[in-house]
Amino acid sequence: MSRYSNLLPTTFDTYIEPFLGAASVYFYLEPAQAILSDLNTDLIDTYIGVRDNWKSLQNSLRYRQKRHDNSPSYYYFVRKKMPIDLTQRASRLIYLNRTCFNGIYRVNKDKQFNVPRGTKNSVILETDDFYTISKLLKNAELVSSDFEPVINRANPNDFVFADPPYTVLHNNNGFRKYNDVLFSWNDQQRLATTLLCAAKRGVKIICTNANHDSIRSLYDFPEFSLQIISRYSRISANRKGRKDVEELVIRANI
Repeated sequence: MSRYSNLLPTTFDTYIEPFLGAASVYFYLEPAQAILSDLNTDLIDTYIGVRDNWKSLQNSLRYRQKRHDNSPSYYYFVRKKMPIDLTQRASRLIYLNRTCFNGIYRVNKDKQFNVPRGTKNSVILETDDFYTISKLLKNAELVSSDFEPVINRANPNDFVFADPPYTVLHNNNGFRKYNDVLFSWNDQQRLATTLLCAAKRGVKIICTNANHDSIRSLYDFPEFSLQIISRYSRISANRKGRKDVEELVIRANI
């Protein structure tokens, strides 16, 4: 965000993010009001858990740290079970994210988390500040939803930041089939149409995606400007595969 903060609008009403992920842009901007959404219910429940009961969540992570240190099988015990209590579900996802292989989030066809244990063992981090995160999330409405109804709520002068799963049309790796199920080409087309409608009604928009001809053609309208940027990608099992990649930033011409 520090490299590309100049791309963000300086003024807007409600901040809307339909593909929340790590919420990096939200925490960078700290907007006064926001709608934060993701189709991943486990993720949204985790943010709600941090927002509404951060002390209990922190205590739960401390407990998980002790169990993790003392039992090599504890990771797989946690991975297999889904707690009923929302705070425990939030604690579980954070624990798995921090100790699984490469911090990857992946589920099988039954929507069960199936990433193996990784090499990192820190459940509690020195940088943890759940109190501040909880305060910042008080300004946000958190919903688990498809992107379309969330973007359709945007009014003139609202700001939509859309960071969807990137197109896989240019990939020939083992994740292509998996990614295309999660977010198909029809979804990419539907997103472009939804954002175009929002731009026409005066919504400020930034959307990111892979720099690929297929995406550039989707947003080839006078309402959008396209800009290529580079970003270092850490998503690779092999260190040699971690390199700068080109991304496309789509902005509404408002």
